[in-house]
Amino acid sequence: MAGGWSKDGDVQQQIDDSVRDELERARRDMPRGESAHHCDECGEPIPEARRQAVPGVRLCLACQAERDAHSGPGGGVNRRGSKDSQLR
Repeated sequence: MAGGWSKDGDVQQQIDDSVRDELERARRDMPRGESAHHCDECGEPIPEARRQAVPGVRLCLACQAERDAHSGPGGGVNRRGSKDSQLR
């Protein structure tokens, strides 16, 4: 059941759109190509198991964890049209 001016199914459509956008962003940011033998950031060797598990990897585990910690979550798109959601 929709509330306010929204039609039935609008809320689920917003959720589906947000999930689809986040998946597209994650796929776009995935490494591609041949994996590096040494980390682009610190120069440490990248273990063979990591190179095989993540094709196109350019960073060692420590540097990747540091980058992920600072990148924050994706998304952040406010798809709702209500005034309350825009004020938050």
